Formats: sequence, C-alpha cells, structure tokens
Amino acid sequence: MGRGGASKDRSDGPERKCIATGEVQPKYGLIRFVVGPDAQIVPDIAGKLPGRGIYVAADRATLEKAVQKKLFARGAKQPVQVPEDLVDEVERQLARRVVDLIALSRKSGSAVAGYEKVKNMLQIEEALVLIQASDGSGRGKSKLSTPHFGTYIGWLTADELGLAFGRQTVIHGALASGGLTKRVVEEANRLRGVREYDGGKGRREG
Repeated sequence: MGRGGASKDRSDGPERKCIATGEVQPKYGLIRFVVGPDAQIVPDIAGKLPGRGIYVAADRATLEKAVQKKLFARGAKQPVQVPEDLVDEVERQLARRVVDLIALSRKSGSAVAGYEKVKNMLQIEEALVLIQASDGSGRGKSKLSTPHFGTYIGWLTADELGLAFGRQTVIHGALASGGLTKRVVEEANRLRGVREYDGGKGRREG
C-alpha cells in the first residue's frame, strides 16, 4: 500500500532559515515563533502574529534542540522565556489546526468519513487523500489503499478525527482534490514531524 509523503509542489514559495539546523527551506515545512509582550516565546502556527519570526523545522528533535540549546534567545537577539511544554504545545496546536481544516473540508463537501463512504470515494477515483486513525485496527485499515499519486495521513487519533467529522470517533476518512486539501496535507505533514509518526505504530515514545 502506497503511503504519500510531503507535498512538493510549493517549493517555489517563501523560504526561511531554521535556527537549529541552519537549513533554508519553504515556510510550510517550518514552525514560526514570535516573542510575546512578556518576552515569552509563542508558537505562531498560522504564521499571522505580529513581530519578527523565528523559524524551526517541523521536527520534534529539532524543536527540542532549539529549546535545550537556548537557540530562541539567539534567534530573537534578546533574552526570552521558553515554556517547558513548548514542543508539546506546538503538537497540540498543529493537531487542532489539522482537525479544523478537515472540519472545514467536510462542511464544504470535499471530505467524507466512514468505511463505506471512503471506499466508494476511492473506487470512483474522487479521493486524493486517505486518512486513517493511528489507533484504528491495522487489519481494517489495510482494506483501503492510498489513491494513486495521492497522499496518506495516518497519525491523527480516532478521537481527533471524530472532532473533525462531528462524531465521537472516526477510523476512515478521505479528501477530494481542490478546496483545502493541499493545506490539510501540508499541515498534517508538519504535525507528522512533531508527533514522530513511525509509519504505522503511531507516536514513538521515549
């Protein structure tokens, strides 16, 4: 079963330098931070807060390195306060952003949930993205395949997908092309890096 990776079609977009790795890459693969009024580092997941942006790659180990080595102060060029749970807060905010974008896609009619609806969307080749809960049954999930040239998202929980689709829990979902789908994929890939998805077992511990 094919598993899609990060979106590659916006490589010509704005680029920024990660303070931890020194690498320059498109903004949609980075997390933006700003210095708040109390000199505290604040995640700017949507990239809209005022102030000079400080960028870190959307990767948990890289974010942890930026915290541990006090790189935010260097990036801000001033003393700053870094919350102890900053990396976990980034993950929470990214997950919420993906959930909200899927919910908007559902309201616009470009997202469906439930095994039969997803299976039908795949069969008529309208689905571009297959979404499956990280804590769903592996056997059940293996019955559906990622669309050809499509993308797979498998690192949201059944509860998170339930929030997105207005249900208690959801195991299977799909997105059609167009609309917010590209943004969902980009934000989901940022979440994947921060959540440390291992390709099938959910988030790695330790």
